[in-house]
Amino acid sequence: MPQSATVSVTAAPSNTAESDDPVARFLADKGLMPSKRPVAELAQQVRNTATDIASELVLSAMNFLGVPYRRGGDSRETGFDCSGFTRHVFENSIGLILPRRAIEQANSPALMPVQQAELKPGDLVFFNTLRHTFSHVGIYIGDNKFIHSPRAGGQVRVEDMRQAYWQQRFDGARRAPAVSAQNAPTSRNN
Repeated sequence: MPQSATVSVTAAPSNTAESDDPVARFLADKGLMPSKRPVAELAQQVRNTATDIASELVLSAMNFLGVPYRRGGDSRETGFDCSGFTRHVFENSIGLILPRRAIEQANSPALMPVQQAELKPGDLVFFNTLRHTFSHVGIYIGDNKFIHSPRAGGQVRVEDMRQAYWQQRFDGARRAPAVSAQNAPTSRNN
């Protein structure tokens, strides 16, 4: 049985570009954005600025929208806590096995620190939500948005980092070398 499920989305009848965009339709159908316009713009930004690997990672993460939070959870079947979610997505989309806890992920030597102004889709973003640094983690998807498994009673969802709650609690970001390496041009002699 595959680790992640494929999402089936039915297009709304329309002649706009939004109806041709499965990411935009998916986010709109899940009710994660107030209108289809910002969803289409976010989806376009992800496509335009992300590498193939980062795009795959972000799209993989979006397959889990709506999965319930569960402390210690690390799968669609059991639910996810924040670090279980990021660990599962990274392992199953780029093959990188992250440490289990958010603080361990933030301190992992396998990840590079990234400034907030330099965030790219696929970066891990960390927050202080339990009165200690790096107590929460999510995956940056572009346009100041991130996807995460928030708390008991919640579900995997997209949040805006510009909201005061997240701005005040932002601790830093990390990037996997496997994601950033795809940005470097390569030359091959055939």
